[in-house]
Amino acid sequence: MRTRLFIAFIACLLTGGADPARAQEAGRIVEQYVKAAGGGRALAKIQTLTLEGTFTSVDGKSGTYTLDTKLPNRYYSELLVGEKNLIEAYNGKSAWHRNAAGELGTLVGPEGMQLEAAAQYYNSRLLNLKKSKVTLAPVGHAEVRGKDALEVEVTTATGVKRQAFFDPQTHLIVKEAATVGGVEEEILYDDYRTVDGVKLPNKIELHRGNEKYVISVTRAVINGTVGERVFDFPIKSQVKLPDLKALFKEIDDNQKAIDKIKENYAGSQSEEETEFEGDGRVKKREANEYTFFYLSGQEVTTRVKKDGKPLSAEEQKKENEKTQKRIEELQKRKVKKEAKEEKAKEEGKSDEKEEPGIEVFLRACQFVNPRRERFRGQDVLVFDFEPNSEFRPHKMVEKFAQKLAGVVWIDEKAHDVARLEAYFTGDMKIAGGLLANLQKGTSFVFEQAYVNNEVWLPTYMEAHVGVRFLLVKGIKASVVTRYWDYKKFNVETLSTIAKPQGATDAPTKPPR
Repeated sequence: MRTRLFIAFIACLLTGGADPARAQEAGRIVEQYVKAAGGGRALAKIQTLTLEGTFTSVDGKSGTYTLDTKLPNRYYSELLVGEKNLIEAYNGKSAWHRNAAGELGTLVGPEGMQLEAAAQYYNSRLLNLKKSKVTLAPVGHAEVRGKDALEVEVTTATGVKRQAFFDPQTHLIVKEAATVGGVEEEILYDDYRTVDGVKLPNKIELHRGNEKYVISVTRAVINGTVGERVFDFPIKSQVKLPDLKALFKEIDDNQKAIDKIKENYAGSQSEEETEFEGDGRVKKREANEYTFFYLSGQEVTTRVKKDGKPLSAEEQKKENEKTQKRIEELQKRKVKKEAKEEKAKEEGKSDEKEEPGIEVFLRACQFVNPRRERFRGQDVLVFDFEPNSEFRPHKMVEKFAQKLAGVVWIDEKAHDVARLEAYFTGDMKIAGGLLANLQKGTSFVFEQAYVNNEVWLPTYMEAHVGVRFLLVKGIKASVVTRYWDYKKFNVETLSTIAKPQGATDAPTKPPR
């Protein structure tokens, strides 16, 4: 979570799909739905929506159902059966749930993305899809309750898919199907009634896994008061945050020690980058594999495969030369930095950090919903963060931080970040937007694993980026990086990094 990691990641980001005609067909189906549901103007006015009802499950048990949504991306679904309440929620920063056993937990990976996508879907009302980077594709005719329906596949910016089924006569949604929180769900809608100019279902049939709930809506409210606490972790499950200033300082101060330990490891990584057209069609996809090691806290990578095929001997030679040049640059930078620190020490001055520390997040963000959980077999502190509206940023890194919301997992004992999820809550303009404009919703995930019981090392990184350059060129892309096959070695005996078959002149890793 060091600031330089974030800046480097963003800097890196800066440097076969659907048929357009079929996409237009799906667009017409959705346009007819919007008109039938009350019209774009009425739907756009919905800030909050509450549906409450009672249900009977297939085994005869009765209970209550609650659905709350709130712009821009809040979602809360609850099924209360006796003492058990099943909850799925997304609070704009993190996804969480309560299962049948009463256990609370933050959802990560695909499960978390599915809940985030559900929040986006239900709050979008299927309006302004291009702005929210949602794409549509017609699937064809399907049967719902013995009647014909038109099926459309809805895909969010993060790639999560949901099936929506529309009645050809009424044009209203009669069914939805998706995986939510790791569980297959089907929701059937019936008996639409008008509330404040918008048609809402009065009967809902929810199939979740092997369970079935027949829900009768008893209360439907548009733009009622729905507080932020509704979507947050229950207060009783939260813990007291430690002194974050002290904790962040420990993480910052511990980075040098972590960097030293990392230099004892090498591994492999793959990177898949997909660039999209403005309408969501795939423009270009590229996959590469690398070997890598760490030097001065930085990854030093050597490409060994492109699109699944090993590089030729000549290509590999060029890649090795690039790696050697990178090593030399890092060595020169290290010598220069050490000389600067030594000079400052001789003059009795404290050398200022060349880069801002993690403490910038203390000023730019506010932290909520602290809890303790298990992650990858380790006890961690988890909390959400969101922009601090009272903070006035001046430096670029402060402006970056103040636009972020998300959730972070911290190993307090190891003084390191186990996982970080974040997204931009608004557009981030670089040079006033003249150079580049990172678009609202741009998001990234960074995840690590505790290796050999001594250090957290990267295992996964994912980013979904929308950026416009020089007020003209726009790029939408996703980048997924995976790390594996970590090997620990004695740096004194290592002479070369691992090289693929047929490769020559592999660059030498310098001794520490």
